[in-house]
Amino acid sequence: MRSIWRTLDRGLARDIALVCLADGVVGLSYGAISVGGGLPLWVPILLSVVVFAGASQFLFVGIVVAGGSPIAAMIAGLLVNSRHVAFGLAVSDVIGGGWRRWPGSHVMTDENVAFAMGQDDPAQRRAAYWAGGLGIFVCWNVGVVIGGLAGSVIKDTDVFGLDAAFPAVLLALVLPALRDRRTRTAALVGVVVALAATPFLPAGLPVLLALVGVLFYRADKPALEVAR
Repeated sequence: MRSIWRTLDRGLARDIALVCLADGVVGLSYGAISVGGGLPLWVPILLSVVVFAGASQFLFVGIVVAGGSPIAAMIAGLLVNSRHVAFGLAVSDVIGGGWRRWPGSHVMTDENVAFAMGQDDPAQRRAAYWAGGLGIFVCWNVGVVIGGLAGSVIKDTDVFGLDAAFPAVLLALVLPALRDRRTRTAALVGVVVALAATPFLPAGLPVLLALVGVLFYRADKPALEVAR
């Protein structure tokens, strides 16, 4: 772990640390919402260690707390988390082979994938991925425990607006990439598709449909190369 942090430049290490801190705050919110909604403390803790997927965990807890079936909640969580298949293809060379595949896949998040993909140097890519993944894993789980312990005291978790931290972190990671025209095109197509599907599909599925935008990114690339 020490060699990973040595490889990172100071600015990147600072950015990763800030994201880890922000995810810890989101984990605190998740723990508080789960326990405040009536779930025992061990449920959000176990999900955070075994599943470790914030969006799926929030969706699972939301469905169960609202009285839905745990099986339906599990299926919904799997659908939302299926985006990691594309992530895995994108960072397979960063994770490495052998035994590293298992922990590397487990700590895969939107944030550390974004950090890794944003680096040109292979060593920086690997360091950013592992530093982000392990750092977020630790901060998230610590936040969940603290939030869960506080869940019985906080009666209305919405008052604090902690749920806004998660999308804010993702937005901050995405904004620099939008300087590229191909990325903007893909993102715009994904947004339009997701917004159009939202009134008709269950929560989580419109986000998956937004992956259609990736096809436009690939289609736009050859045109740019020809223009050059």
